[in-house]
Amino acid sequence: MYEKDGEKYFIVDSHSHFWDASRENWKPGREEFAKGWIDCFYGYHQLGPPETHWDYEKYLKVTPEDFERDMFTEGHVDVAVFQSTYLKDWYTNGFNTIDQNAALLEKWGDKLIVNGRFDPREGDAGLKQLEEDAKKFNLKGVKVYTAEWHEGSRGWSLDSKEAYKFLEKCQELGIKNIHAHKGPTIWPLDKDAFDVKDIDKAATDHQDLNFIVEHAAIPRIEDFCFMAVQEPNVYAGLSVVIGGLMHARPKFFAKVIGELMFWVGEDKMTYGGDYNIWVPKWQVEGFVDWQMPDDDAFTDYAKLTTATKKKILGLNAARLYDIPVPTECQLDAPAGAMA
Repeated sequence: MYEKDGEKYFIVDSHSHFWDASRENWKPGREEFAKGWIDCFYGYHQLGPPETHWDYEKYLKVTPEDFERDMFTEGHVDVAVFQSTYLKDWYTNGFNTIDQNAALLEKWGDKLIVNGRFDPREGDAGLKQLEEDAKKFNLKGVKVYTAEWHEGSRGWSLDSKEAYKFLEKCQELGIKNIHAHKGPTIWPLDKDAFDVKDIDKAATDHQDLNFIVEHAAIPRIEDFCFMAVQEPNVYAGLSVVIGGLMHARPKFFAKVIGELMFWVGEDKMTYGGDYNIWVPKWQVEGFVDWQMPDDDAFTDYAKLTTATKKKILGLNAARLYDIPVPTECQLDAPAGAMA
């Protein structure tokens, strides 16, 4: 929980990881891509304040003790959602698998939610694995990486008939939150394989699922906004938006937040710190203090209220994941509002 000026913020970090990019995990013969991937992440890491930068060796693989300190002790996070990213084409044991993430449940199970993943190119075996994971971990969400490489294929689409089998399986299993990476590319993945256009059809055809578009599809912010405004079950995930832009690109950050506020709205935006690309402490504290610039270029953008920030930093994700919120962190319902 974070408190500032008498206001208490319940923090749900809806996009975090516990990865293994150590050299020992680089797949033989694929080391170039394993290194290139984590080097690209390390480049994003430099977009945070200089005092938060880590040395490269630490960045490859943090310890459980690092995670506890950075997220819960210093980072103000009340509940973190682990997003699984496999990348077994380059990492022998996977980059950030559900089993790696779940290893931390024993110690911090009351503070962690582990999400699964699926890849329609895995066919029936993938459907079976999704079902097994759902039962084992009581999955409420999955992360999909449409640009991931798999057996010579360099991407897939959420609006394909193969992907629909997995979305229907999610519905059957009660997995309601589909987190889709639709944002900046990471070398060597192809940028166009992260295009947001497949969300449109998939969201319309599966209206009882929530599609959280991670990284708000930047740099395709306009395409995303004009699509998301008409899809009530499409949300903007602010992972990378806050961590990558708030400090390093403040004017662009203001533009992105302004567009999201206008088109998507404060009730459909979720905070994600993207640990361990960045730590959450400076992101949470900075966002609470952040104000839309006063100069003329931003006059048509909405100001963010304390209530807005509380929703974005935790309350919206708590609603999606049925997370209980302490009374002192809740917002008073406006008169006449539906329960």
